[in-house]
Amino acid sequence: MARTKKSELREQIRQDLIDQLERQGIYGQHFLDLIEDYMALWDTKNALIEDIKKRGVMTKYQNGQNQWGFKKNDSVSELVKVNAQMLKILSELGLKATDVSAIDDDGDEM
Repeated sequence: MARTKKSELREQIRQDLIDQLERQGIYGQHFLDLIEDYMALWDTKNALIEDIKKRGVMTKYQNGQNQWGFKKNDSVSELVKVNAQMLKILSELGLKATDVSAIDDDGDEM
């Protein structure tokens, strides 16, 4: 598949989920709203991944002038939670994730 921008990829995934609902004969605003929730979580997931790429799995903290150390990056555990919720939404809708490679804004595969 040709590389696409993240916004185009987002729309492809969203449309694929809607198409899957329609193929199953499932219609209604409630279901479309769940897809929008899924896409909001998709945006959050990508932001968390970018944070982990940028800051790593451990982040430096400083409590005072001479007191500092490292702690886990909270984005790692939040990413797991977001992914779990995304899977729950898909399961509730009876849908499957789209098999499309994720591409970041620079056109690089994620």
